Amino acid sequence: MKNAVNDGVWSGTWVARRLGVELEGDEHLTDLLGMALRRNPKRAHLLVSHVLGKHVPQSPAVVHGHGVRLGHRVRALLGDAEAARTVVLGYAETATGLGHSVADGLALAPYLHSTRRPVAGVTPAGGFEESHSHATSHLLLPEDPALLAGDGPLVLVDDEFSTGNTVLNTIRELHARHPRRCYVVVALVDMRSAEDTARLDRFAAEIGARVDLVAAASGTVRLPEGVLEKGQALVAEHERADAVPGAVPGGAVSRVELGWPAGLPDGGRHGFTPAHRARLEAALPGMAARIADALPDGSRRVLVLGFEELMYAPLRLAAELERTVPAEVRYSTTTRSPVLAVDDPGYAIRTRLAFPAHDDPADGPGERYAYNVAGAGFDTVVAVVDSAADTPALHAPDGLLARLAAHVPHVLLAVVPAHEPHLPERPAMLPEPLRGPAFSSYAPDEVGWLLQDLSAVSLEAPTEEREEAVQNGGAHYAESLPVEYQPSERYQALFHAALETSADRIARAVGVVTETVLTERGGTPVLVSLARAGTPVGVLMRRWAEQRYGTELPHYAVSIVRGRGIDANALRWLAAHHDPRDVVFVDGWTGKGAITRELAAAIEEFERVQGVTGFDPEIAVLADPGSCVRTYGTRDDFLIPSACLNSTVSGLISRTVLRADLVGPDDFHGAKFYRELADADVSVAFLDAVSARFAGVRDEVDAAVKELPAEDRTPTWEGWRAVERISEEYGIHDVNLVKPGVGETTRVLLRRVPWKILAKAGAGPDLDHVRLLAEQRGVPVEEVDDLPYTCVGLIHPKYTRGATGADGRAVNV
Repeated sequence: MKNAVNDGVWSGTWVARRLGVELEGDEHLTDLLGMALRRNPKRAHLLVSHVLGKHVPQSPAVVHGHGVRLGHRVRALLGDAEAARTVVLGYAETATGLGHSVADGLALAPYLHSTRRPVAGVTPAGGFEESHSHATSHLLLPEDPALLAGDGPLVLVDDEFSTGNTVLNTIRELHARHPRRCYVVVALVDMRSAEDTARLDRFAAEIGARVDLVAAASGTVRLPEGVLEKGQALVAEHERADAVPGAVPGGAVSRVELGWPAGLPDGGRHGFTPAHRARLEAALPGMAARIADALPDGSRRVLVLGFEELMYAPLRLAAELERTVPAEVRYSTTTRSPVLAVDDPGYAIRTRLAFPAHDDPADGPGERYAYNVAGAGFDTVVAVVDSAADTPALHAPDGLLARLAAHVPHVLLAVVPAHEPHLPERPAMLPEPLRGPAFSSYAPDEVGWLLQDLSAVSLEAPTEEREEAVQNGGAHYAESLPVEYQPSERYQALFHAALETSADRIARAVGVVTETVLTERGGTPVLVSLARAGTPVGVLMRRWAEQRYGTELPHYAVSIVRGRGIDANALRWLAAHHDPRDVVFVDGWTGKGAITRELAAAIEEFERVQGVTGFDPEIAVLADPGSCVRTYGTRDDFLIPSACLNSTVSGLISRTVLRADLVGPDDFHGAKFYRELADADVSVAFLDAVSARFAGVRDEVDAAVKELPAEDRTPTWEGWRAVERISEEYGIHDVNLVKPGVGETTRVLLRRVPWKILAKAGAGPDLDHVRLLAEQRGVPVEEVDDLPYTCVGLIHPKYTRGATGADGRAVNV
């Protein structure tokens, strides 16, 4: 094999003939792309770029030039003024070098690429999933958190725009934090279907932003029915022959010192500015000269081989080397992507070198690959890695260097220092928990709040204004507070009547969940309530343990925010003062299980970034109507009176606040203490009314706890499925706007703009307060026969203030 782009035969012919895959589009599309087969159960084929510098060795001038020209087009589209306000974002691993090159073409913009390599101490500015990939989690780790905080255009760069899912996930994630008016998507090839194109247009309209596309070529892949199964069968058939030809053992390996400038980032993992680019440009001739001096005499064909996400530095070194030496210089990089190799001129991946990962990746060991290197006639390979990857595994007998040396006479190793972001020093100690009476109306021993006091800050906004901002992406719900609902005398009477009726039932549920925790966790559990709905439940569980066993359980309240995760600083405080294995998270009830999922993901992220393990993401709840957890007092959907009110039943504490200008990276999330509402406060009265019934329900609790081991408590997530069904049946198409259960429905009526309430046919007094609130807000209550919950609240879909009457009431439809 002399040239991977392949002896005058289109390098997609082999796959096209065997799978019936058709590539249609621009005249020069096949000049840019070939095809291969993935060793991946999610997709059969792989479009292999001839000009990306990933799988196919290519002239570095060609690779860099394609990106630079795309950058020129983006600058022409935006104009110089907007280009200067732009941030360019590339996707790991494949498009990190392409994104850098686009930023070079723009010239005025800083660059950042996503990464799959976490860095301890660097707080992610975002993250997203790539559903079709073999390795999906992308992190955004800018050294300067303000890099993604502006409102100028954001340019997103990928090698191939196939469905648009990854771009949609990225924009959705980042727009929720920092809305922008303009996004530009850049790709070498646009291969979307008409349906995918229309979906992006609809999405842009929904968020009220302009989304432009710039691509070098466009087309479509036609896939016949059953292509995935056929592809898997072909891979199985040919994998045994997926071997490297003609090894030449004993190639020499030596090291070349680059003289990389001190402090210059090795790429865009943590941000790369125009000033960094200027420093690199000035240093390139000297570094390329050192490589040229190290090349063996008579070198005719040289490959500069980059390393996974480290694409740009090797590319620029290769381009400078190409300019200055007589040898033919080519460029490509190693990759995580598992692809079948077939030595056929009509196939894009002719050979494959496999070797173990050598950078201690966060997701554990695994195979890595260098394609189209063996058998390509190279007499020298310059392997460029960063210092984090210069490990014993790189130099091992089965490592990358040995694998290269078996096929190439000369291997040079050049190591670029991995950039270590400058991290602000964290305070040695986080503040102690806030306690009543200085913060909350609870007794100081009943709960410690791992929050900061924002009582002096004006955070309240009208419900309709908040709803519109949240739904159009202009704000996150945790960045402001609703105006506290002031209950009428009639509503307060309903609360007290409900409390009198349900106190025994709540006491039984408190007893069951507390006994379950004490039995299954053992020792002295540390109760950590999810503020604020979990806080009264945590206090009641603490009281049960104290009354029955004389055990004083530590109890804290922490903030968790949907879409933002749990307060990592609160977890750090807990880990410093308690064994994480003793922590039991507590909440009031489950709806569809969104917070259950949020907590599990947040704990996983915390452990990965902070290196602290032991927290169990299981939540203990009073009521689990959604069947989302294993530890609960009951799975009935009934009225818990603490859901009827806001701060006046929760220690006069607001819901929690997370806003960048108020909560720094080393601060607890915030909340307010509404001291001025003391006359209406029933927080302690609620706790006293329930705990007064503990003794009377003890026998019932003991009987229920004895039966628990025989019960199947495995979560079925039937609530989530019900919410998905309701979302589609009612044309909402957003599960976040469907709030199931009595507690969540009450919250909708108190804090959001409700559209309608679904009530289970025949539901009794548990819904008296819901009906009253619905009447006050002009919201229809629709009885439904087969509802799995007692009631479900539907938030007004696609809400704007134009969708309500002049009095702010929801439209009855």
